[in-house]
Amino acid sequence: MARHELARFLRDRRAGLRPHEAGLTTTGTVRRTPGLRREEVAELAHMSVDYYARLEQARGPRPSARILDALAQALRLTPAERSHLFRLAGSNAPPGRNAVRRVRPHVARMLERLPETAAIVTDAAYGVVAWNPLAQALLGSDLARGTTNLARRRFLGQGQMYESSSAEEFGHIVVARLRRAADRYPHDPQVTALLAELHAESEEFRQIWQTRPVHAPGHRTKTLDHPEAGTLRLNCDVLLVPEEDQEVVLMTADPGSPAVRALHRLARQAT
Repeated sequence: MARHELARFLRDRRAGLRPHEAGLTTTGTVRRTPGLRREEVAELAHMSVDYYARLEQARGPRPSARILDALAQALRLTPAERSHLFRLAGSNAPPGRNAVRRVRPHVARMLERLPETAAIVTDAAYGVVAWNPLAQALLGSDLARGTTNLARRRFLGQGQMYESSSAEEFGHIVVARLRRAADRYPHDPQVTALLAELHAESEEFRQIWQTRPVHAPGHRTKTLDHPEAGTLRLNCDVLLVPEEDQEVVLMTADPGSPAVRALHRLARQAT
């Protein structure tokens, strides 16, 4: 626990938060500083003023996850700031109650700047939450409906599935990620419904689930049989967006290969 850094972080965030931003009414009140008072933070976080004061003075005990979450909410911390607060307290920040299905604007803009790379963003349960035009041309027009889930594609045949190689490997990757989602978001209704559907309708899913597969995102190659572009050998690389528990999947082809020329044609058609 980095007591002095934690104390400084709390003081800085308290001083930078205006009362109206925290939902407080200050009509007719003379304030010496523009930020919140310690008493106000303690009230918002449902803790004693003495306990909060000791944290700011680097004299307090190690706060629990419940206390840290209450402080993060009271101080209106961003997800990155919340994670930093937990790290200063010597803890790992637990995920929120539900999987994040919105996409950060800078991530969405990144997809737009990759015209010759097919790129999608998937949430913790393999729902496709963002994509660029080339990804739609490569993976199927049903992406445009915004309801595509790669786990349902893989195990239930919902939507267009062109992958002809490494399908077995991908099945284990999907189950490994869904097991993580089940552990992290036990109260998320969409995750619960997806798992119930897959268990009920896919014997293959049930069998792989029992093996408890483990997978770390990284690089793999796969072959797609595309109805227009033909057989494509693609590189698939994954970048993590840890604060949202999301993955950016980038699909490219080797320079000079037939697949890269096919991607160029698809990219021109997509734009």
